[in-house]
Amino acid sequence: MSATPQPLWLRALFLLGVSLLFTHELDAMTHSEWRVLPLTSWLEPETGRVVFVVLHVPLFALVLGWLTSQLPARVLKAQFWVSVFLVVHAGLHVAFSGQPHYTFAGMLSNTLIFGAAVCGAGYLVGNYVVRRD
Repeated sequence: MSATPQPLWLRALFLLGVSLLFTHELDAMTHSEWRVLPLTSWLEPETGRVVFVVLHVPLFALVLGWLTSQLPARVLKAQFWVSVFLVVHAGLHVAFSGQPHYTFAGMLSNTLIFGAAVCGAGYLVGNYVVRRD
């Protein structure tokens, strides 16, 4: 991955995807997402909620640190892997959608989840096209 400047539209697409994901995490609190995830679903609901919230603090710190690195090549690598995650994350939601505690059925929830995936996929394709030229 080269350190050439990224087109504004590509960076904007990536940032929109990350914003949709972060906003989804707010929405996830209203849907008790910890009751669906294998790592937290076995916990008592209140304990699961606390673990879910607390684990997001270092996770967000690591992702934000990676995305704001002073090393341009590291930022591009972070954008690539976060974009991959946006797509995988939507796939996980599809996989978990049959569980009894899964309640992400509304327009807002699905727009946040799958909009982030579209942005992630768009970033990956756009980045490939830009780097190829």
